[in-house]
Amino acid sequence: MKLSDMPIEPVVKRRLVPISVNTAFELFTAGLATWWPFATHSIAEDRVAGVRFEPMVGGRVVEVATDGTAVEWADVIAWDPPHRFALAWHPNPRPEAATIVDVRFTAVEGGTQVDLVHRAFEELGSADGPAARGRYDTGWDPVLDDFVVAAIR
Repeated sequence: MKLSDMPIEPVVKRRLVPISVNTAFELFTAGLATWWPFATHSIAEDRVAGVRFEPMVGGRVVEVATDGTAVEWADVIAWDPPHRFALAWHPNPRPEAATIVDVRFTAVEGGTQVDLVHRAFEELGSADGPAARGRYDTGWDPVLDDFVVAAIR
C-alpha cells in the first residue's frame, strides 16, 4: 500500500463530562465494555461478548466474540493515566496499516474535558485515507456521545 502523498486533516472531537479526570479516564479505558456502542461499532456485530483494554504501553484493545474469537482493535502506544493514552488504531481482522487515536483528559470547572484526536490517515494510502477520515469524522460522534451518557449515569 502506498502512503498518501498529501497530508490528511485529523479528526478532532471534544466532549465535557461531569466527572473527575480519574473517573473519566477509568471509564474510557477499563470501563470501555460498559458503554461502547457494539451494535454499530464492532467487528463481531451481534456476537460481541466484550472488549478488553490492556492498560500499559504495549497493551492492546481486543474485541472478544461469544465464540471466543478475539480481534485486536489497537495497540497502546502511550499510557499516562489519568491524563492521556494513545492507540495505534487498526480495527480490522487483517489490518494493513494503523492510524493514531490520542485521547486526553483535562480537569475543567464542573468535570473533565475529553479531547480525541484521530490522525495519520495518510498511512492508509491516498485512495483509502480520505474516505476513512470521513467515516471516522462522523463515526466518533455516536461513540463519544455514548461515553458522555455513561459518564452522566
